[in-house]
Order: sequence, then structure tokens, then C-alpha cells
Amino acid sequence: MDYLQDQMQNKTRILIVDDHPIVREGLIRLINRQPDLLVCEEAETVADALAAIVQGQPDLTLLDLILKDRSGLDLIKDVQARYPQHPILVLSMQDESMYAERVLRAGARGYIMKQEGTDNLIQAIRQVLRGEIYLSDKMSSQLLNRFASGPGKLPPATEELLSDRELEVFELIGRGLGTREIAQRLFVSIKTVETYRANIKQKLKLQNAPELAHRAFQWVQSQTGK
Repeated sequence: MDYLQDQMQNKTRILIVDDHPIVREGLIRLINRQPDLLVCEEAETVADALAAIVQGQPDLTLLDLILKDRSGLDLIKDVQARYPQHPILVLSMQDESMYAERVLRAGARGYIMKQEGTDNLIQAIRQVLRGEIYLSDKMSSQLLNRFASGPGKLPPATEELLSDRELEVFELIGRGLGTREIAQRLFVSIKTVETYRANIKQKLKLQNAPELAHRAFQWVQSQTGK
């Protein structure tokens, strides 16, 4: 028993944050097969994840962006404020071209899409644990080209004009949530959500609420369909 406990203590401890139990189970099996890695905690909400980081003290958090209570981006920012040295790797269905730069700005150390192979995921985990940044080759090239071109020389895609919170509201609109539901989900007032909606319409040059709803729905479908 002491030998087994020593083996467990010597492994790198990982927290999985995802609101799909089947996904968590698959990740646990994959990671626990590695000789040096161990899933020590799992969570499906931002609140549970923060508690798990405090109590379990994992070495790395593997995080989805779409959670039950709040956005994974919110969790990244919360963790960065409290534990700036704690590494977070985002594993998500969301298109990396839209979210990778945002999660890095928020404080995460890498981004990998769920469509990637299991070997790539393990590589990403190890790379982030070494203190490096992990992105796909395609995304790395995009960011390097943007950096090399200088500020303002490569115009952003339209949705990239939205702030993190505006993008979150835009996505929730596309998933069919009304203003009141979005306010409850984000713990803000209805008036605040209405302000976000107005800003989104202005930035995307949309005339009215039906156009906004249609554009948001199309965008969500394009993200989940990739």
C-alpha cells in the first residue's frame, strides 16, 4: 500500500473541467494510462473547479470553454487572478481561430480542439507542464503572421471585433437563450445584457434583433460543425 501511495504522489496531478460526464470519463481513462499522469479531481462548473483547485492543488487544469454555470474564459481569469502560476490547457470544440488568442490573453497556456488525436492531447499536456505554450501548427503560424505584420495591418474577422463578454452573449443568443436567461447565466442585469446586444449589433452592422439572432445562430452552427 505504501508503494502504491508513493507512486500516486509521484505522478503529475490533473484537474478535468468539463460538463459532459462521458467526456470526463474518457479523458480520465486516457490520462491515467500514462505512467506519470493522474487525474486527481473533476468538475463540471466554474464554482466546483475553483474549489477543486483550492482543495486538490492540481498541477494542471484541463478545461472546456462551455460549462454549466459560467464560461471557461471566466474561470481562466479567476484562476489567473488568484493563482497566476497555475497552468491551464483548454480542450474545446470551439474553433481555435476564434478562441485560442482569447484564452492565451486570459492567462491559459495552450489550446487544443477535441477533434485532435489522443497523442496530440498528451503531447499538449506535457508541453504545458514544461512551461511552454501549446497551439496547433496552423494557429501558431496565424499568430506569428499577425505579430510579424504589425498592429492594424491584418484586419480581424468580424466576430473577432467582439470583446470576450460580447462574444459570450453572442454565443448564448445563438444557442437560443433570451435576454433574461442570459442575464441569469452570466449573473448580470437585464439592462447589461441589452447593452451587450446593442454593442454587438453595432460592431457586426446588424439592424435589428432578428438579424442578430440569425447571425448568432449561423455562427454557433459553424463553430459546432467544425
